Amino acid sequence: MIKTLNEYFKIARLNRKAIGHFNFCTSDQLRAIVDASVELGVPVMVATSEGEADFIGRRQAVALVKSYRFAGLPVFLNADHHKSFESIQACIQAGYDTVLFDGSKLSFEKNITETRRVVEYAKSVNPDMQVEGELGYLRGSSEIQSKVEISKDDYTKPEEARKFIEQTGVERLAVVFGNIHGIVTEQEERLDIDLLKDIIGIVGDTHIVLHGASGLKDRDVADAIKIGVANVHINTELRVAYHDALAKYFSVNVNETTPYKYLKMSYEEMRKVVLQKLKLFQGDI
Repeated sequence: MIKTLNEYFKIARLNRKAIGHFNFCTSDQLRAIVDASVELGVPVMVATSEGEADFIGRRQAVALVKSYRFAGLPVFLNADHHKSFESIQACIQAGYDTVLFDGSKLSFEKNITETRRVVEYAKSVNPDMQVEGELGYLRGSSEIQSKVEISKDDYTKPEEARKFIEQTGVERLAVVFGNIHGIVTEQEERLDIDLLKDIIGIVGDTHIVLHGASGLKDRDVADAIKIGVANVHINTELRVAYHDALAKYFSVNVNETTPYKYLKMSYEEMRKVVLQKLKLFQGDI
């Protein structure tokens, strides 16, 4: 019997573990994620950003995820970093399990207003649907970058986090404490663990989410989970593994045109990354 996403989060926090969250935009990428979670016997969140949802199709993404859940697998589909009410609404109507409204570029008060609107709509459709909000400005993009300017002015402020949660009703909150989107090659990411402790100490039962974990040291991620982070997002590392495997294959097999042959290596490399991350989130590394 598959538990609810809320129940899995409670179990993860109780045991100082985290639920993995991985993006996909093709069916073989989704299979790589699910196969890794099945190997370890752990629940997993899969997701499409706005661009990924436009590519694969919202109802198609829902149908693919349901094909695994019919087999009794705890796989939950999230609308990741959707920035408008209309895009969130489309995902909810398509059948997504949970949504993230990203109002981090809005003013604090506007972010509260729009996030609360999303929560109210989501709960009117499904009272058990988890909604995630984002507070603080997470810089970078899901790609390889040389440097990303990081400012402590962008970090999540604990008192604002408390107010945000109280006035929106979100069950998950993405926070910024030195993390960025993507991978950087010419700087070292440094997480402000003390700030994370302050945030977790003030937000009660709300689940704290670490976005931009691609490129972080395993020890930093493990420390964040021990402190109380319950959900960790990985995207760029998956994209790099998928891309590099394809590039390697075609560097040798230049005339190959059969998709199941050249996609097999990308699937396998992506599965390996997910497997390693899930072990880390479970405290096995």
